[in-house]
Amino acid sequence: MTDTPPGSPVPARSSGLAVRTVAGIGMVAVAIVALAIGGYLFWLLCVVAGLFMMAEWSDLHGIAPRQKRLAQYSLFVSLALMSPPPGAGPHFFVLGVLAGAAFFIVIVTARRELAAGTIYVGLPILSLLLLRHQHEGIVWTLWALSLVWATDIGAYFAGRTIGGPKLAPKLSPSKTWAGLIGGVVLASALGAGFHAFYGLPLRMTLATPALAVLAQGGDLFESSLKRRAGVKDSGNILPGHGGVLDRLDGVVPVAPVAAFLAVAVPWLYTYAPW
Repeated sequence: MTDTPPGSPVPARSSGLAVRTVAGIGMVAVAIVALAIGGYLFWLLCVVAGLFMMAEWSDLHGIAPRQKRLAQYSLFVSLALMSPPPGAGPHFFVLGVLAGAAFFIVIVTARRELAAGTIYVGLPILSLLLLRHQHEGIVWTLWALSLVWATDIGAYFAGRTIGGPKLAPKLSPSKTWAGLIGGVVLASALGAGFHAFYGLPLRMTLATPALAVLAQGGDLFESSLKRRAGVKDSGNILPGHGGVLDRLDGVVPVAPVAAFLAVAVPWLYTYAPW
């Protein structure tokens, strides 16, 4: 390794990693504080993130500003209904409201991708709020979020350290199979820790490796959108991280499955006729 002479500028790569690390720690801290407090604060954080995600989704699909604002407004109506009282809260009937918002958007704008974006953004937000609403909501929601963070961290360091064959070179040239395995291993260890120390149900613990793979799938899906749009990041609001979609692409597919495992599976086990 070559030493950097005193007074020399820090290499851009090291500087970029430092900015990325500090910003990442800040975002995780904000998310954990909002999650711990819950109520309106967590809902508000989800709403703000959702509106940015909808804007970035629209930009990736080349949507005109007027139609983008209409999509954000339509999504906001659904998100407002998910708020704590006097809102309806994160109840399953909001799924119908989301579907209605998507239908409204596609009728008014004739852009099916905007309707898909409403579901793409709204469903994971509903899922996170539903998880937080449960008796063990802090633990379950933190598990769902942190397994995505662990997957990203494990994939990054394993990919950089080991390298090897590319996972999907046409979509994301930097991702490797070693990175995927590293992400799954770290997320699985985290799930086991949640089970041992916080009583995470076994069904959710055992599902953690599959959810880690799903998180990487969400990352690759967003990479395909960016490649088609000809951009490196979905936005530039987060220093060193790009856009909000860039940070939450793994949460999008993981949150609904996590909510299903946490809420729907016990309900089916208790009330299903079989």
